[in-house]
Amino acid sequence: MYKSKLNLLETEIAIKYVKDTFENQLANKLKLIRVSAPLFVYKETGLNDDLSGKEVPISFMVNDKQVEIVHSLAKWKRNALLRYGFKMHEGLYTDMNAIRKDEVLDNVHSLYVDQWDWEKIIAKDERNFDTLKNIVKDIYSVLLQVEKKVNQKYPAFEKKLPKDITFISTAELLNLYPNLTSKQREKEICKKHKAIFLYQIGWPLQNGSAHDLRAADYDDWNLNGDILVYDKVIDDALELSSMGIRVDKESLIKQLNFKKEEHKLTSPYSNDILEEKLPYTVGGGIGQSRVCMFYLEKKHIGEVQCSIWDDKEKEVALL
Repeated sequence: MYKSKLNLLETEIAIKYVKDTFENQLANKLKLIRVSAPLFVYKETGLNDDLSGKEVPISFMVNDKQVEIVHSLAKWKRNALLRYGFKMHEGLYTDMNAIRKDEVLDNVHSLYVDQWDWEKIIAKDERNFDTLKNIVKDIYSVLLQVEKKVNQKYPAFEKKLPKDITFISTAELLNLYPNLTSKQREKEICKKHKAIFLYQIGWPLQNGSAHDLRAADYDDWNLNGDILVYDKVIDDALELSSMGIRVDKESLIKQLNFKKEEHKLTSPYSNDILEEKLPYTVGGGIGQSRVCMFYLEKKHIGEVQCSIWDDKEKEVALL
C-alpha cells in the first residue's frame, strides 16, 4: 500500500528545496544565465512548439493577431540567444510554464507543464553525438548531486540513481525487445539499467514506426533523445528530460518534407534557420514536477503540482 513519506506541508517545503537545489546545480554545471520567459507568443512567428503535431494550443486574439499559449520554449530559446547577444558556448535557462489542453491525464501527465528550459550555443562542427553525449553526462551528474543532497536532508528517501547513465539508441532498443510497444521497451530497459539516455527519436525504425513522435522543426532527429529513469514507486520508466542538438537548414528541410509540413518553412523562425541567422544550439527541457515526483518518491504528479484532475485521478493521487 502506497503511503507518502511526507505530509502535505512537508511536501511543499521539500518541493522548494528540490527546485532551488536543482536549478542552482544545473546553472553552475552548464554555465547558464536565467532569463524571463513568455507564457504566450504570436502564432505567426512560428515560435510555439507543435509537440507531436496533434496537440492544439490554446489561443486568443490580441490586436487582430492570434496569440498562442506556449507548449514549450524549444524554438523561442534559440531566437532569444541571438537577440540577447549570447556568445559561443554561452547559454540560458528559464522557468517554463505551459498548458497542454490535449494531454491525456494520468499519474505522470498533467494539463499544466513546468520545466527548466535551457539552451546553449555550439559551433557547427560540434553538431555531433559526442557533444550531445557529454552534455547528457553533465546533466546526469547534476541529477546525482541533487539526489545526494535531497537524501541527506530527507534520510527516509532511497538512493535511486546508478553511478552512470546508459546510452542506447531507439533502433538498438527495438532489437532488444521487438515484440514490445515503445513504452514497454522503455520500462524494461529502465528496470535493467535504472537510468538511460534513449537517443535518435523521430525517424521510423525497422518496424516502420517511430519510437515516439517529435516536432520536425527544432530537434535534429539523429541527434536528440530523452533521459529516463526507473521509478520504483510507479514501477515504470519516468522521462525526466527531452533534449537535442537543434536543426540546421538541411535537417529542417528534410524533416519537414518527411512530415509533409513544408508550409512551416515560411515562418520567420524557419526563415532565420534557412538563412543561417540563428546560432547553432543544443537544448532541452527538464520536468520540474517530474524531478520532484522522482526524488520525493511520489506516486502521482498531482502530489507535487497544482492542476485539474478528474475524480479517478484525484483518488489515485490522494488529493
